[in-house]
Amino acid sequence: MKNPSRRRFLAVTCATAAAVSAGPTFAKVGSSRTLKMRNLHTGEKLEAAYWTNGAYSSSGLKQFNRLLRDHRANEVTRMDPKLLDIVYKLKEKFNFKGTIEIISGYRSAKTNAKLRAAGRGVAKRSYHTRGMAMDIRMPGVSLSKLRQAALALKAGGVGYYPKSNFVHVDTGPVRRW
Repeated sequence: MKNPSRRRFLAVTCATAAAVSAGPTFAKVGSSRTLKMRNLHTGEKLEAAYWTNGAYSSSGLKQFNRLLRDHRANEVTRMDPKLLDIVYKLKEKFNFKGTIEIISGYRSAKTNAKLRAAGRGVAKRSYHTRGMAMDIRMPGVSLSKLRQAALALKAGGVGYYPKSNFVHVDTGPVRRW
């Protein structure tokens, strides 16, 4: 061994850097991550784990993909699991025990174009069409506080729509509007 104290220092430094860079993530890698949601357009409710035993759960993800589908076209896509992580972190931040309300999840390109043509303020290349965005609210949590918490995560885009009573979160580049 050349320098055991240097190796120990580097090991501790790397472990600390990994823990710090993870930010407000999850205490136990193997813990379960469960979300309780309701799609406001379909009335469907889901409480399921999307992460179990240290990995994303394919059955849980499939259930959320279905809940977050384009209800207009009844079209399902694969939602970005990191989007569920963002929502989970927000839920944990507020110790929210209620049901997260989904205003919009996935939108097909056709649905997006229709909404855009109707003048609904819909982006041409919306992250909703890629399964990378959700419009949410948490009843009982101030919309402005939800927005601030989402911005603090620095995990993607955050849109604030107080007149429509929701916050947009996505897994695209970090930005705000």
